[in-house]
Amino acid sequence: MKNKKKIILIGAGGHAVSSIDVIEKENKYKIYGLVDKNKNKFFNKYKIIGTDKDLSKIKKIYNNALITIGQIKELFLREKIFKRLKALKFNLPIICSPLAYVSKSAKVGEGTIIMHKAVINAKSKIGENCIINTGAIVEHDVIIGDNCHISTGAILNGGVNIGSNSFIGSGAVVRQNIKIGKASFVNAKKFIDKNLRERSKIL
Repeated sequence: MKNKKKIILIGAGGHAVSSIDVIEKENKYKIYGLVDKNKNKFFNKYKIIGTDKDLSKIKKIYNNALITIGQIKELFLREKIFKRLKALKFNLPIICSPLAYVSKSAKVGEGTIIMHKAVINAKSKIGENCIINTGAIVEHDVIIGDNCHISTGAILNGGVNIGSNSFIGSGAVVRQNIKIGKASFVNAKKFIDKNLRERSKIL
């Protein structure tokens, strides 16, 4: 694709590796570098162009950004970075793998990445700054709040409601019509068949 838009990535860890693969596969954006605390000059063939302290300067050159930090231990870190990028007036596009399926009736918020083989079914609503990771299934009428990470192979059945800043671990299954409160953590391979309050931890 000619005239691809420039984008920078915030975070140079494991999630960035997978995000880069999705961006390259989608082929809409050209990655011009990463922002990270790591002092290495390159990450996965791309240059580290600065740290968080340099974001104001970087914005003068690059308009598009994507947060490529995962969300397992720190449920609010992605939200904090997202708010800062918005304050600096970065554009945070939706990134969607061409290997994923997203229903035409689904809605996806800005700054969200949908990874390879994920399924977003009819009338689902996904908030801003979310990760819908590899192979995750988001069934019909699911609502996912902002800053959530639905991890690899997780299954959210029809009508599930996930509160903002929540993490659903790999292979976890949430029964239909269950509500999970804000800032909750569900470990890998758990089966959730009852509503969870805010800041619940299912380990």
